[in-house]
Amino acid sequence: MILFDETIRQSTNNGTPFTEALIKHGIMPGIKVDTGAKDFAGHQYEKVTEGLDGLRDRLSEYKKLGARFAKWRAVITIGDGIPSSACIEANAHGLARYAGLCQEAGIVPMVEPEVLMDADNSNDLCFDVTRKTLKSVFDALFSQDVCIEHTILKTNMVISGKKCKEQAGVKEVAEKTVRCLLQTVPAALPGIVFLSGGQSAELATAHLNEMNKNYPDLPWPLSFSYGRALQEPCLKTWAGDSVNVAAAQAALLHREKCNHLACLGKYSEEMEQAA
Repeated sequence: MILFDETIRQSTNNGTPFTEALIKHGIMPGIKVDTGAKDFAGHQYEKVTEGLDGLRDRLSEYKKLGARFAKWRAVITIGDGIPSSACIEANAHGLARYAGLCQEAGIVPMVEPEVLMDADNSNDLCFDVTRKTLKSVFDALFSQDVCIEHTILKTNMVISGKKCKEQAGVKEVAEKTVRCLLQTVPAALPGIVFLSGGQSAELATAHLNEMNKNYPDLPWPLSFSYGRALQEPCLKTWAGDSVNVAAAQAALLHREKCNHLACLGKYSEEMEQAA
């Protein structure tokens, strides 16, 4: 579970630190440490993630508070003439410096380069940009002497932009995503988790399932670290009303079970209808 600075400092109603409560339930606590994507100087419409200043001390504190891993998100925007090489390289460098500081503190770094899906680009263009981004990230990690065996990659799938008239099908997304990863990600990496990138809950699960079902012999396990695609059905069911808590918990558990099975290539659409 990825926590924010506020939540990692909180306790349960009986006074147990939140991280301790999570660990007792078999949940590994992590912490988001970047301070957000800011305008990239000299490059209109592009962003660079900040948060390196003081990060060593913050990581030391988060380690004492119970964090086992951390997360840093970099965003890469597709548009007219972008992303630039400068933007990709600046974000890759930031990810690598963050990862090195994490490992120094005894915290596993989750590096998250996200190619955004808000434009009208084809999934072929997404493939090219994601490939270039991942190559730059791992080049930076190597140059900063980050131990790849103790690093997790969180990345986007190769999908069409939201405004693209022709949306790639599930099989095409799976094939191109796997091909992109095989061309850029070292086999020594212990695991890859996908972000949902604005996909619907069901589609994000179907894409993950298709990859694990048809490509079982990859050098790394493929799993999920979804935000909206995991939590949105639960939040909609809850709607801030305490009488809906049990139903909201059931909705969250259903999505977790579906994605768990997708990690094994055993998910099917019929599971949604039976929920």
